[in-house]
Amino acid sequence: MKGGTPVSTKNRKRWIAGLALAAAFAAVVGCSGSGKSGEGETPAGAAGGEPAKADNEYKEKYDPPVTISTVWGVDPALTFKNNETIENNVATRWALDKFGIEIKSLWSVTDTNGAFATKLRLAMSSGQEMPDIVTIGDALLAQDLIDSGIFQEVGPLFDKYASETWKQAMALDENVWNPYTRDGKRMGIPVLDYAYNHDYLLWIRQDWLDDLKLEAPKTIEELEAVMEAFKTRNPDGLKPGEVIPLSIGFKSSLNTWMGDPSWIFGAYGTIPQQWNVGADGKLEYGSIHPGVKQGLQKLNEWYDKGYIPKEAALWDENKTSEPAVAGKAGIIPGPYWMSGWPLLDTAKNVEGAVWKPYPIPSGPDGKAGRHGTHFTNGVILINKNMKHPEAFFTYQNYLFDNFANPEKGSEYDLGLFKGYDYDLDENGKPLHLDNIPGGYVNSIRYLLVRDGARIPDAQMKALLNLAEGKEPETRLEKEVKNNYGPETPAAAKVLLEQEDISMKDMFTGPATKTMKTKMDYLNKIESQTFNEIIYGEQPPEAFDKFVETWKASGGEQITNEVNEWYDSVKK
Repeated sequence: MKGGTPVSTKNRKRWIAGLALAAAFAAVVGCSGSGKSGEGETPAGAAGGEPAKADNEYKEKYDPPVTISTVWGVDPALTFKNNETIENNVATRWALDKFGIEIKSLWSVTDTNGAFATKLRLAMSSGQEMPDIVTIGDALLAQDLIDSGIFQEVGPLFDKYASETWKQAMALDENVWNPYTRDGKRMGIPVLDYAYNHDYLLWIRQDWLDDLKLEAPKTIEELEAVMEAFKTRNPDGLKPGEVIPLSIGFKSSLNTWMGDPSWIFGAYGTIPQQWNVGADGKLEYGSIHPGVKQGLQKLNEWYDKGYIPKEAALWDENKTSEPAVAGKAGIIPGPYWMSGWPLLDTAKNVEGAVWKPYPIPSGPDGKAGRHGTHFTNGVILINKNMKHPEAFFTYQNYLFDNFANPEKGSEYDLGLFKGYDYDLDENGKPLHLDNIPGGYVNSIRYLLVRDGARIPDAQMKALLNLAEGKEPETRLEKEVKNNYGPETPAAAKVLLEQEDISMKDMFTGPATKTMKTKMDYLNKIESQTFNEIIYGEQPPEAFDKFVETWKASGGEQITNEVNEWYDSVKK
């Protein structure tokens, strides 16, 4: 996901860590039969049989060119080559040459410490010119921009102009529109991402299991036996104080993406810090579920026994990977792609180290759970004053139809921009990463929409094909084989074998009235109480007091408001 010029080993790691590699794409459908609207054709979604209009506003290419204005929050790790900038580069030239679309940049900012959100809020509040198209990853900012009234309802535009490929991708999860729907109107187009990117499983040192003649744990009880053996009978000769049997951290959240402990609560029937569907069909806040008390008790036991890091409350996601890469940890929870980054480096530090993926273990009642990944990672907003909104669909339809998952022999079989995300040697052999003259740069990030176009299930399909022994043929299959690490296809298979335990946060709407005034306080007392129970500073009964306080301090009202929203979007 992160580019470099030239790409160093460190940057390659970051790139692979970008969750599913920004260069990994999804399924091609040619222009014909794709549901695209073309010049002189009936727009996609128009009533069948209506006569085509010669002056149809949707075109494959605009002459004279039309302009789409935007603003950029530039990833500080994103680099450029050939003296290019985010305002003028291979992607902006491509848009003009291919579609007659001039991408006009109103401004750009390096997005550190929330600089993009800050500048966009300032532009909004001070009456500055706002962009035709803006892609937002910040959920709160997106809701505030929708509230501003500057951006238009997008549902009718999407229905009229989006290609069938794009519509089918969006239909894979009927809930993707929910965060951006107001009074039944779709106000923003969800940015699709690959499915299961942040779902996780357990990565376990297989060489340690083999040396100790242990089977992989299937239950929490069996997991404890494995952790005890890793600590007290370590195959690499590490002393008990040097080993971290289970590398987890919860500095930022108990519900995160690597080194994540939320599955421990899943063994007792809930996932904390998200809204889950309760037995009565209503949404309930996972952190006040009785199962959390059992999960906290279990974490306290593991803390006392030295199974988890003493500094777990101070460790973020990246910190949890450090002992795993150093060869000091035996188990780390994380996504299917961790075989490529960061775990591929463990063998460089410890000869013979092997990580294998295993399912999430079940609790005493046979329950298991993990947090689920939404199929989106942002939203596209369209300005009410945009002169040619159909031109955006010309641009994005092409990416979905031709770039998202190019088949063997496609124009995009190797990549998007030759000399940037791929190249060819003098014999026509593909060059990638460090072998590209001048180095790899993640030029896909220069596109109007982050990562171009992704079809949620395409990447997982490619991985499952490889897991079944198929030789890689499509670009996506080649990418995941060459860049993801040797165990990634197997991990994808393990993940989908437990598809039914994946629990998504079911509240995806804008912050409710009471959330805006009370949620910061509720989060603070939750974090403090949970940490104190895990560290033995308070007894487990402190959880019961927390639940009472949470409900009385606004939580009960928030629950009512969340369910009002849920009732409004449920199909």
